[in-house]
Amino acid sequence: MESTKVRRGGTWIQRWRVPLGFVCAALFILLARPTRLTLIVGAIISFFGLALRAWSAGHIRKNDALATSGPYAHTRNPLYLGSFVLGLGFTIASARWSLALLFIALFLGIYFPVMRVEAKTLAGLFGGNYERFASEVPLFLPRLTPYASRDVGNRFDTTLYLRYREYQAGLGFLVAWGLLVFKAYYFQ
Repeated sequence: MESTKVRRGGTWIQRWRVPLGFVCAALFILLARPTRLTLIVGAIISFFGLALRAWSAGHIRKNDALATSGPYAHTRNPLYLGSFVLGLGFTIASARWSLALLFIALFLGIYFPVMRVEAKTLAGLFGGNYERFASEVPLFLPRLTPYASRDVGNRFDTTLYLRYREYQAGLGFLVAWGLLVFKAYYFQ
């Protein structure tokens, strides 16, 4: 019964995590004090997070098939890991340690409960296949060697990337980064 509720509407934290992300992004930009060095280091780190999210989006078929190829062969939640790396880059760019503590607290408080709820949903959808996968692939931090599965031959699918509108993360990245650069050079 709980998994039906999760699939239909989700928990309140699942439904509100994206809007909360926009509020937090605005707060980060407002409080940021970026410098040239923090912008460069943060951009490099954020780019890796954005790339991981893009790679992940091209391998997932939400609730239709268990994703075990691509980045899913290393971590069960590469989209969230990519979001963490992306947020870490923005936090570094902000040059504010208080924002780093806030980011980590919010990420842990929002995404780890969401990952646990989604794991229960996937266990309900895919049963023993998911249980085997979950026993070998970590929830968040990646394993170095890929999980051996029948999906190893699955390649990145651009139509999935487009279906899930992951390009919007790239556009959001450009807008937010532009605001940080503008702030660094015109409001310091």
